[in-house]
Order: sequence, then C-alpha cells, then structure tokens
Amino acid sequence: MSSAVALGAAKSIFASPNDTVRVAVIGVGGHGKTLGGRGKDHINGYAKVPNVEVAAVCDVDQSHLDYGVHLVEKNGGKAPKPYTDFRKALEDKSIDAISIATPNHWHTLMTVLACQAGKDVYVEKPCSHNIFEAKQIVAAARKYDKIVQQGSQIRSSAAVQEAVKMMRDGFLGDVYLARGLCFKWRDTIGRTPPSAVPPGVDYDLWTGPAPKREFTMNRFHYNWHWFWDYGNGDLGNQGIHEVDVARWGLGVKYPVKVSAIGGHFMFDDDQETPNTLNCAFEFNESGKRKMMEFEVRHWMSNGEASIHDQRRAAADNSDEVSDAPRGPKPLNSIGNLFYGSKGYLAVDSYTSYKTWMGTGEEPGPAKKAGGDHYANFIDAVRSRKRETLNAEVEEGAASTVLVHLANISYRVGRTLHFDSKTMTCLNDPEANRYLTREYRKPFVVPEKV
Repeated sequence: MSSAVALGAAKSIFASPNDTVRVAVIGVGGHGKTLGGRGKDHINGYAKVPNVEVAAVCDVDQSHLDYGVHLVEKNGGKAPKPYTDFRKALEDKSIDAISIATPNHWHTLMTVLACQAGKDVYVEKPCSHNIFEAKQIVAAARKYDKIVQQGSQIRSSAAVQEAVKMMRDGFLGDVYLARGLCFKWRDTIGRTPPSAVPPGVDYDLWTGPAPKREFTMNRFHYNWHWFWDYGNGDLGNQGIHEVDVARWGLGVKYPVKVSAIGGHFMFDDDQETPNTLNCAFEFNESGKRKMMEFEVRHWMSNGEASIHDQRRAAADNSDEVSDAPRGPKPLNSIGNLFYGSKGYLAVDSYTSYKTWMGTGEEPGPAKKAGGDHYANFIDAVRSRKRETLNAEVEEGAASTVLVHLANISYRVGRTLHFDSKTMTCLNDPEANRYLTREYRKPFVVPEKV
C-alpha cells in the first residue's frame, strides 16, 4: 500500500473526533497468579479513551486470549474478535490500529507488517530488539506514513514535560550530566528443565523470529526478559523508561562512546542477561560534551535524592508491593537525576519531579502531574499529525539504540566508539555482529520495508 493511499484511507475513516477508532491488542499477558505483561494495561487504558473500541485481542496462549476477551467485556466493551495469529488481525479491514505488548523480539516485525497493512501502531518499549531493527521500524513508519508511538508513557507526564522544558530554558544552567536508576527487586528465576508445551499455546508463533529452542517455563511468560533470544535484560525492560527520560532531558540523540560493565550476581540460575550493570554514555553534539550514567541493580539498594524519599514514603503509606519475593516487600528505586551548573533535578516517579538549587541545595520548583499516553496516541491517529505524539517511534528508536549499545559493550567486554552516520561501532567487527541477528524464516525483518 502506498503512503498516499494509506493516509487518504485514514482521513476518510476519521472524518470527525466522534468516529470510533478500532484497536487490536496483541499480547494480553498473564492474569491471577500468572506473571503478566503490559497487554492488560493496554486494554484497560483504551477503555478510558472516548470513542475507542478494543475490537480484537491476539495471544498465542489460549488462556490469555480468553482472559483478554473477558477483560474487554468487563470494561463494558463488546466482545472482541479473538485471534491466535496476529496476522489475521492485520487482514481485518475493520481494524484501524494495533497495540503491541508482546516479547521484545516481536516488536519490530509486527510493527513493520502492521504499517504495510495500513495500520497505525502503539508498540511497547523497547520498540526494537537490536539496532538494525531500530532503523527498520522508523523506515516503515515513514514509508507507509503511519502513526507509530513507543510505549514510553513517562513522556506523557505533564510534570516531566515541564521539568524537561525548564532544563531547556536554562533553569538548571548548563546541564552536563544525567543519571538513570533502575533498582528493582528481582529474585532468582531458578532453573527449569525442558518440558512439554502447555496446552493451548502456539509455541512456534511465540518463538517467531528467534531461534527455536526446547520449551522451558523460564523461557516463556515474563522470564523471557532475561534471555538474549527474546529480551534485553532489565536495561531493556524497566530501564528503557529511564534511559529515554535521561536522553530526553539532556537533549541528545546518539553517543560517541559507550561502556558497560556488570554481571549476573548472587544467583545460580537460568538467567543470561546481567542483573547488575553500570553504563556510561558520552555525547558530543555541536561541540558540546555531555554525559549519561545508568545503573541497574537487582536486589537490596539505597535510593538517591528524592527517589529514595519517594520509595520510603510510599512504603510507609500504602500497601503497594514490589517484585521482591519474600516477607515485607519494599518498593523499588526508579527514576532520573539531572545535574546542572545551578542545581539538580530528580524525576522521582513516572509523574513528578523535584529540584534543589545552589550550593545550599535549597528546594526549588516541584510538581506531580500525569498524563494519558494512550489518549495521546489516539489523538494523533485522528489528526494524522505524528509531531503531536509524545513518544514518536524515531524518538523511541533512538533511546533503544542506547540500550542495545550498552548491552553490546557488556557482552564484548570493552568500550564502544559509535558512528551515528553509519550506525556501526568503529573498528569493532565483533561488536557489529550484535547489531542484528539471524532471523528464523519466515519471521524475517526485511532489509527493505
């Protein structure tokens, strides 16, 4: 489909803001005691947006698919069409947009195929599994002129938007350093032997572009995050949110130098990705050097600035629990710090910031205010103005490149020198082998979208 045809069709469909936008959610995630994903949040999120219908749900696990249908109806919607194979939803001419909440290794290919089918796309973070895919997902969005939003919902927080604008306007002076924190309680996943594929699961379709392995429960629901075939570790799970905010706040795009060290500590289990990781990125844009730090911790940790205060206050005043497995469950320390010549700023949750100014660290402006990332996507679907997206795919892809570069540095064990013009690591063939993967046919991300 040509971009002109796709755009013309979209304009005729959404003649007014009252027209219903019909969405297919791909990847429902678990329920009850099952480790879950983002899909049910997508279903619940669209239920709050006026004139949006979750018209289809897709999942390779029949029990999750049934739950998705139930959840749509529980939210007051009509029974959606259930699809095991997402490609059937792409063939459905009544579907306007798809919302992807699958494992990472499927994100780009699903988005490319959806754009080719004339659908707009909301795709979970990270939008790509590797750097080649980060280029291809943007190329597909541009070629087919589709609205594509990455699920970096912090970008829709009114408070964080205000914080970034303040930094752009010079409130902190020369902002030279950003620091991201991803301190989450992650227990051991243990070891699980090969076993029969659970009834009602299409494991071949779940595997998709990845190598076909013997089925084990640790490679399946949620724990796929900790295997290189499907996920990108916690840096590409929770951490991509804070990497994105750090890059956004600094006002930079691609680094010239990346270094990461870490490992998988404490636990003897099946996990392949590091559970502790220290990352450093150096930027030099228009002759201006800036620095970004990022840290992943998996167990006991202090907080930093109000990120620590936020955690303790929540622990004292709510029943919220974290991923910690035993006993009283402390909350996580997740957020960002920005350091300037006049003060520093902490984004201490998804929806708030605080500042401290001068050598006396006097409290400065602070704010807490959220936003609706799904509504922002739907507004852009109606208007056809991709510039109104808070996390348009090119921005999302740039942040995922930082995640991939840090993981590559960790895997090869050395600093990388990155050339953003060629999107390669200079004089490092071993590192460049990690820029893409060998795709399992027929699930191939194309060279030409």
